[in-house]
Amino acid sequence: MRSQPKFHGVTGKAGRAGNEIWFVMPQTYMNASGMAVGALARFYKIQADECLVVHDELDFAPGMVKLKRGGGVGGHNGLRDVADQLGTQDYWRLRIGIGHPGDKNVVADYVLSSPPAAERELIDSAIERCLEVSPLLLAGDMHAAMLKLHTKEKPEQGSPDVK
Repeated sequence: MRSQPKFHGVTGKAGRAGNEIWFVMPQTYMNASGMAVGALARFYKIQADECLVVHDELDFAPGMVKLKRGGGVGGHNGLRDVADQLGTQDYWRLRIGIGHPGDKNVVADYVLSSPPAAERELIDSAIERCLEVSPLLLAGDMHAAMLKLHTKEKPEQGSPDVK
């Protein structure tokens, strides 16, 4: 990973020639994070539907994680900027729940502060689940990754269901 001013972020690459995966961590304000995604995508001719944006999701409880392609931006200014830079909302999103403070007037302070320890554990657990499916994501098997992320483990046969 290294800082790349032309990409407005820190970048890295994995894979072999002809099958490379690029990573970019924007070093702009969140509301302008599309600058990094767009610059990298344009330079390497990466199509929007080949991009995966990992982001926090206020509308999900802490620890919930969902993968989807396309959709609206739901008031997330970073996603809005990514869509503006890519020219479409048709890109993949890995949404990690952080919960909502309950009052829209305190959202800015909420997302900029550290979560309570119990919520942090749930968020860390969600990130672990994302890492478990990362081989599928890196292979481009988004539907298998989605199925694994969205399917809850079933109780062992013969054990009582936990409510």
